[in-house]
Amino acid sequence: MRLADRVAVITGAGTGIGEATARRFVQEGARVAVADLDVAGGERVAKELQAQGAQALFVRTDVTVKAEVETLIQRAVAEFGRLDILVNNAGINRDAFAAKLREEDWDAVLAVNLKGTFLCAQAALMVMSAQSSGRIINTSSIGALGNLGQANYAASKAGVIGLTKTLALEAARYNVTVNAVAPGATETRMTAGIPEKVREVIVGKIPLRRMARPEEIAALHAFLASDEAAYITGQVIFVDGGISVGF
Repeated sequence: MRLADRVAVITGAGTGIGEATARRFVQEGARVAVADLDVAGGERVAKELQAQGAQALFVRTDVTVKAEVETLIQRAVAEFGRLDILVNNAGINRDAFAAKLREEDWDAVLAVNLKGTFLCAQAALMVMSAQSSGRIINTSSIGALGNLGQANYAASKAGVIGLTKTLALEAARYNVTVNAVAPGATETRMTAGIPEKVREVIVGKIPLRRMARPEEIAALHAFLASDEAAYITGQVIFVDGGISVGF
């Protein structure tokens, strides 16, 4: 098992990619702190993992609130003794064309997707730097390259790329790697409401002609969290079925 006895904090782990990552990490031997604002989803995932014999706990966390993020990291360390992996997966969208985009929707998306990623990474680095080891995996998106009706989302995910590269430079001296995963269209709750005709258009633009499964993103998370990826840092890896090749 690639992650035997490692301790991982995964945000947005109550559903979708975060849930798939928590399940994959447990299969690889990790102990997992499931973080989410959705109490029902987060508790469900943690309890199901515990029922399988895994060491897991749920911590309700608003990643935009520094005190809650610090509590999350402290709870994980108190429960499991250390922190080896952070997966910054929590994210939201509030889509609208820029001319009609409400200021509060701009603020909300930047707060969760970019500020939340920073706050979690900052808190994790305090522990990882003292250990002289760690893996931070951030979540960007194909949307970082630009997308109609997603000025706020694109800006937040492009910001994650810049943040990732900067953190990689700063954390390298502590033997902490920082990378970003940029998924394309993925079968999650965020995409579940897409009208069928729109879905057909999206899939038609993807060279592999399908959306990703959350488990496929989780597989990359597991690799980047493992010793096999020890010399990879500051990178952004697109998992998008080839659509970014055309950009």
